[in-house]
Amino acid sequence: MNFTVTILGSGAAIPTGDRNPTAHLVVLRNRVMLLDCGEGTQMQLRKNGYSLQKIDHIFISHLHGDHYFGLIGLINTMHLYGRTRELHLYGIEALKQLIDFQLSLSGTILMYPLIFHPFKTEEPELILDDEMLTVTTIPLNHRVPTCGFIIKEKAPFRKISKDFAKNVKVPFPFFEKIREGEDYIDEGGQVYPNKLITEEPPAAKSYAYCSDTAYHEPIIPLIQDCDLLYHEATFMEDKAADARAKFHSTAREAATIALKANVKKLVIGHFSARYNDADGLLKEAQAVFPATVLAEDGLKLQV
Repeated sequence: MNFTVTILGSGAAIPTGDRNPTAHLVVLRNRVMLLDCGEGTQMQLRKNGYSLQKIDHIFISHLHGDHYFGLIGLINTMHLYGRTRELHLYGIEALKQLIDFQLSLSGTILMYPLIFHPFKTEEPELILDDEMLTVTTIPLNHRVPTCGFIIKEKAPFRKISKDFAKNVKVPFPFFEKIREGEDYIDEGGQVYPNKLITEEPPAAKSYAYCSDTAYHEPIIPLIQDCDLLYHEATFMEDKAADARAKFHSTAREAATIALKANVKKLVIGHFSARYNDADGLLKEAQAVFPATVLAEDGLKLQV
C-alpha cells in the first residue's frame, strides 16, 4: 500500500546548511498532500523528485513564518507553469487574507481555482473526507493558534482470490460488490461467502503530524495507536525552561507523548539551529520511546 511521508524540512525557525524549515509531503495512493510550506519548500520538492503540480491539498498548521513563508512562491509557480486544476488550501481564516493580499499587490490572477478551507483551532475538526482518507485537525498548545493533522486511510477493498476468479465466471458488475464485502450468488442460487472468495486487505494506516507545540497531553486520545507520529522536539531536556517559555517540546517530552499514545513509530524534528548534531535529541527520545527516528531533509518513511 502506498502511504509515505517525505520530510522536506526538518529544522526550526532558522534555516541551516543541512536543515530547511518545516514541510512534509504525504502520498497516499494517488493523493498528494503537503503539510506546511516553509521557505524553500518548492526547491526541496524538486530536489527530491516530486512534481509541484501533483499536489492538490496543502495544510498549514499555523502562521509562524517557518511553516508558511514558502507558500506564496509555490502557489505562484503552479500558476506560471499553467496549472488549471483546482488547489485546496486549509488553514485559519487569516491565511486566506495573507494570500489574497499578496496576490492582490502583485496583480496576480491565478489560472486555477484556489479553494480555501478555514478551520478553527479550539476543537478537533474533520476537514477532508473522501473515498480514500480523512484528515482531522489536532489542536495544539503554541503561542499562536495552531493545529496538527491526523491523516487516516480508509480501509481498502477486499481482494478477490485468484482461484475464485479463475474457476467461477462472475459478471463484471458484481466484482465491485464482492470487493466491498458482499457474498456472491450465482444464477443457480449457489452462495459463495465473501470471506471464502476474497482475501483480507492490508490494515488501514494513520499518520499524525504535530507541528509546533508545548507538551500537551490532550492530544493523546486523538493520536492513540497511530502508525506513525511526527512530533516536534525543538530542544533537549537541559533547555526545558526555554521549551516551556517558547511553547515548544523537548525530545523527551515528544517521546513521552508517543509512549502514552501507544503509537508504533515516532519521528522527531523541528530542531533548534543551535544543534549541529541531533544525536543527543535522538538518544533522549529513545531512552523513553525506542522506536524513534530523527527527521532529516529528504528522509522518506513508509507509514
